Amino acid sequence: MSEEKLGLVTLLLEKSPALTRSKAQTLVELLWEDFEATYAKAGHDYQGREVTERVVRQWIQNYGERLHEVAAMNPKYAALLSSDEDTRH
Repeated sequence: MSEEKLGLVTLLLEKSPALTRSKAQTLVELLWEDFEATYAKAGHDYQGREVTERVVRQWIQNYGERLHEVAAMNPKYAALLSSDEDTRH
């Protein structure tokens, strides 16, 4: 995992301490990939990792406490976030 993503995981864990590190990592990866895919599908030129990091950071800062709840409602994310096998960070 890149430095940028690790920083986002740390921020997410600060905002939502109920998450396990594993789930926070998964959520950051999913948000990162979804933003880049959606941006590309909309026909925008790739703006680089900095733009993706800034957008995902903004989402975490604004919605971090509830981001995992919203993501769990998305069938694509639900299975990946539902495992209870993780240990807390």
